[in-house]
Amino acid sequence: MLECGPAPAPQDLCSHQESLSMVAAPSDGFHGSQWRSTCLLPTEEQKRDVGHPGRATLDESLGDRSPWEEELLGQIRAMSDSQRSRVLEAIQHRIEEHTQVITIPGGSSGLGLQLPRAGHWGPSTVFCLQLLWKEVADPGIRELLAPLNLEPQQPVEKAFLFLVYGLILRECASSDLVRRHLMRLLELSHQTAGQREGMAVASGIASSSHLQEVWATLEHLGRTRVLRTACTSPDYQEPYADVHWRWVSSTSLLCYGHMALHAGEHILPWVDNVISRMVYYFSCSCYDNILETSFLSAAVMLVKALKQEHSTRRYRFTQIPELIQCLLAILQKEPNFLATLFRQKIILVIMELSKLRPSLKPVVKSRILQTCLQSLYMLPPMEMLKSCLPPLDLAPDVMVLYQKSMQALDLLLQTFISENKSMDEMCFLLQHTEPWLKSDKSHECKRVVQTIFLLLKYVVDYVKLTDEATPSMLGHQIGLLMLLWRDRDPVTQSHSRQCIYLLLQLLIQQKGSMGQFMHLNKMKNFEAKALRRSEMKFYNLVKALDRSLTPAQHTQLILTLLGGLCSHDHLQCDLASQLVLMIFQNQSIKVEQVAEILQGLFQELPSIVFKNILQTMMKAVTMLGTQHTQETVEVMLSLCHPSERQVLPLWKALASNNQLARKVLMLLYMKLKLRPPKELVRLSQQAELISLLALGTIYELLYTREYKATVRWAFAGILVGLLTQLHYLFELDVVEGISDYQEDSLEVKPLSPCRTCLEALKGLFWTTNYWEVFAYLQLLRGWELFEHLETYTEGVTLLARAMAHYDCEVKAVLGQAVISLKSSEERDNIVAILVITEFLNSQELTQYMSRRAMDNFLSLGLSSPNQLVRAMSLKGLTSILMDPKKVVLLRNQLAGLLDSFMGPEPQDLMGLMEILGDILHSLGTQGIGATSIRMAQHLLSLFEDAPVRGGAISLFGDVVHSGGKKYRPALKRQAFQALVPLLFHLVDSCPAVVMKTKLTFLRCAILLKWEFRKELFGKLAWGHGLGAENDIFIYMVESNFGSYHQFLMQALIYLGSPHKNLKRMAMKFIGGILQDYFTDLCFSLKRGDLKIFKKYLEVLKKDSDSVSRRFYQNFLEDITELSKFVRQ
Repeated sequence: MLECGPAPAPQDLCSHQESLSMVAAPSDGFHGSQWRSTCLLPTEEQKRDVGHPGRATLDESLGDRSPWEEELLGQIRAMSDSQRSRVLEAIQHRIEEHTQVITIPGGSSGLGLQLPRAGHWGPSTVFCLQLLWKEVADPGIRELLAPLNLEPQQPVEKAFLFLVYGLILRECASSDLVRRHLMRLLELSHQTAGQREGMAVASGIASSSHLQEVWATLEHLGRTRVLRTACTSPDYQEPYADVHWRWVSSTSLLCYGHMALHAGEHILPWVDNVISRMVYYFSCSCYDNILETSFLSAAVMLVKALKQEHSTRRYRFTQIPELIQCLLAILQKEPNFLATLFRQKIILVIMELSKLRPSLKPVVKSRILQTCLQSLYMLPPMEMLKSCLPPLDLAPDVMVLYQKSMQALDLLLQTFISENKSMDEMCFLLQHTEPWLKSDKSHECKRVVQTIFLLLKYVVDYVKLTDEATPSMLGHQIGLLMLLWRDRDPVTQSHSRQCIYLLLQLLIQQKGSMGQFMHLNKMKNFEAKALRRSEMKFYNLVKALDRSLTPAQHTQLILTLLGGLCSHDHLQCDLASQLVLMIFQNQSIKVEQVAEILQGLFQELPSIVFKNILQTMMKAVTMLGTQHTQETVEVMLSLCHPSERQVLPLWKALASNNQLARKVLMLLYMKLKLRPPKELVRLSQQAELISLLALGTIYELLYTREYKATVRWAFAGILVGLLTQLHYLFELDVVEGISDYQEDSLEVKPLSPCRTCLEALKGLFWTTNYWEVFAYLQLLRGWELFEHLETYTEGVTLLARAMAHYDCEVKAVLGQAVISLKSSEERDNIVAILVITEFLNSQELTQYMSRRAMDNFLSLGLSSPNQLVRAMSLKGLTSILMDPKKVVLLRNQLAGLLDSFMGPEPQDLMGLMEILGDILHSLGTQGIGATSIRMAQHLLSLFEDAPVRGGAISLFGDVVHSGGKKYRPALKRQAFQALVPLLFHLVDSCPAVVMKTKLTFLRCAILLKWEFRKELFGKLAWGHGLGAENDIFIYMVESNFGSYHQFLMQALIYLGSPHKNLKRMAMKFIGGILQDYFTDLCFSLKRGDLKIFKKYLEVLKKDSDSVSRRFYQNFLEDITELSKFVRQ
């Protein structure tokens, strides 16, 4: 496979030197406006360079001189300065003449610099000398050249002229002569590549003896020419004179490169200056392919020079990061296809520079990695690399270019890790592969995983990490590789798995655990041979990772897998969820990991696309909650405010296990009790109180179906907790917004703490189906008592009374109240004693606790420092349950009061009814027996007595429930007789009467066991208008099948009522009965009933109210029709 190869051995690190020797002078680039500056169409001289070592062979020739060169040097040394000057002038003239012959204005043609190799005489070289012979008239100079046996008629080789020029300058003793002739040479045209390279060669050779003079000349050239032409646009068609200097900056770069190459042992004192000039000229010059080629050539020569100097390792360079930045700029501008070895050359140069001192800073290395990885990984897929090339005369071998470029990248990474042999460095390198590991493009993933595999293989085989660092981000990088275990590309799958094994091997080597190392090798061999389900392989690796990673690394691994849940690739999501589930099943999560893991999961939840993935994660949360219940609850409380509800799925997951759900509610109850004193709570901290978070969570869970059974189980604890919490909030003075709540508002607003507590209290009864208690308080506006501290105790008392009346969890709540009574907190004592004293009236209390035990608890309250607790304890001790002798006294008192109440002219009926109500409440379970029937009958007659009707209706509701089982049938008949009057009083003109009527009407419905009692309450509490009236009418009539005629006859008397509301309500009711139950009335009414009906109806005929007259006209025909069918 083209993209894979073995990790190079340490000795291979030097193999790139051959490549570097080939890149000393890359081609200038290409012409053609359809490509950017580094595009592809080569010049004629570049075409001749393809496949050759290039002008770098010039450097090789300098290291091994040929016999003719030695002879030439000897002759040059024998010349005088004047002779040398004339020869130099002749060479200048010849070069200038040759340039004028071959140069086309505006073009960039020119001859290459192909020099003769050591030990060879090129024919072109011979002719160059012959041309010099013709130019030189001095016999002495002719004598210099005569021994070379020149033969004419050979092609010209201009490169040799620059070589001779440089040699002569090098041998000159006069600094002035060197400066003058070098400046004259540099004033020639810089248009062609050969010319620029030749000038640089001559300058470099001259600098080996005259370094300062050459430097000064280049400085002068920079000030007078380079900076002047720096900002000239390469696309601008300048005059011919300007083209002469257009690429002078490229010449300068090459000159600095050759200076470095020829500096030898003097390179280090000058190297920072050389690099600074290279960087400056590159940065300020107009960018094109010629500039980048020259800069890269100079950089390669600089690196070669530094490699040859042994003291380089001890020198501290100052300009390396800037030089690297320029190389990276070139790399970034490379086109997205492969036609040259530019990528390989740049990466290899950077690799050599990274070995220098001081070591590169992380930010520089990071920039290197980002640029190099992007340049190579973003190339088209292998199968498209060749097809992406533009038309070329000489098409390169793209596969070879790709392999060499990738090998250069591998060498760069290996160099980085060899320079810093630590796990931190390994993580640093892997960190930069993350964007490509997450790539949606298969070929990019494939490349990066192969790179990681080769790097890890190299480290495992050849590098011994020097420290025992345990970077947490290693877990993240392992997670990214694990997410590729089910990649659609089998090669990526295989490499990602092998990478995990290699990383595990490194971790085990760090720990020095031979046993784990042996186990890991067995796992690898087993996986290679056995054909087992992939899940089992995953499980083995997960277990190995659990053992080898630190808690921080393990956490990062899980967080990375959680990030994979949000992918739109179902295969990857499923893999991530299964791996997380395996980790949780393995019970490897430590306590200190829970917070970060849950926070990570919470952040990813909204982005999970697939439903089955979400379900799998909820299973994982259940496992985590089972293993670390307390920590899980604490973290989930801190994730967000409970009212935002994003965390609700996590709470639901904890309810999938009944025992776990109970633990959760118990913990929430305990958190609810964490109530610091007001003095220790600052205003800014109130919203962060753990008790408030627990309160908000309990409120949400009350309405969560998964917690319904658990809430019922924990009813008593939650109730007492909420009651004491509300008192605590009053203590903190956090009462804002408690009275502003509107139940029928569609606007969703966060509830204040006090309102949340009150709504939770109400919701506790509603969601556990103790709706009768809820209704009792709702219809008496009892919940409003909880909105103020002044009426708080009345609210608790009324609530406890309703619970006792409907036997709502009396035993469990009594147990919680007894515990609270023993508490050191005053608020706990208050709630407890209020509940207990009301429960003393419960019919079943004696089944749950003996009088003696109750006496002990009440006596305990007498010693409380709180006055209310003492008073209520005393009241409880004097109750009928604790002192049964009071029953006779109360009944005797009741008999006397009843005589006054039922007398012909009773005094203060309202006061009498209040006293009677109190006696009924005090007698509690004892009841009043047959007296209740007499009272009910008398109270029924008072429903239309305007001053006392509200009190009579309210007391009637108490009486029908006070007769005990023996008299319940008779009381049911009284309740039935009261239905129509109560129904009509629902529209009474007095709001207080309406409120009392609603409760008594509902209590009658409960006593009569109507089918739709809860629905009836909903309409009574929140219904409005004709719709609610119609529903209540249906609930009443349908719940009393066959009683239509009785209802009709009861309603007739209200047709003469002086109260308009009652009269119109009666007309609506009668009209509804006639319309909906006409057939039933035909069978149930008698002739006498019909006569009475007509009698009441005739009164309406002459009524002053138009509504009454219209009713008469509308239903007269129905009465006539009804009379035809009514039996005798």
